[in-house]
Amino acid sequence: MLIVKVIKPLVSTNRIPDFEHKHLQVVQDGSTKKVAVDAVGAKPGDWVICVSSSAAREAAGSKSYPSDLTIVGIIDHWEPDPPKSPTPAPAPTSAPAPAPTSAPPANPAGGATG
Repeated sequence: MLIVKVIKPLVSTNRIPDFEHKHLQVVQDGSTKKVAVDAVGAKPGDWVICVSSSAAREAAGSKSYPSDLTIVGIIDHWEPDPPKSPTPAPAPTSAPAPAPTSAPPANPAGGATG
């Protein structure tokens, strides 16, 4: 099964007889657009569950139906994962700490300087 987003309806009035009058939708799977038979009445913007292969044919009405992708459910609430951005470069290491300043030389006599 796939989770895809419905982009827009696809109208095709000249079809083979086996295609009947099923509604078609353009769906987006990642960066790829595909056509799916709509068995549930999805609208543009809906996130939907699709099945493919023989499951798509059965969901569309029969094993002989010419479909390899069929919408079988509309998702009530879905927050897609945000697009993965490139991993940020590590922060540059900070410059070495400055050397400590030296204290004035001590008075060997122990008296006050002045």
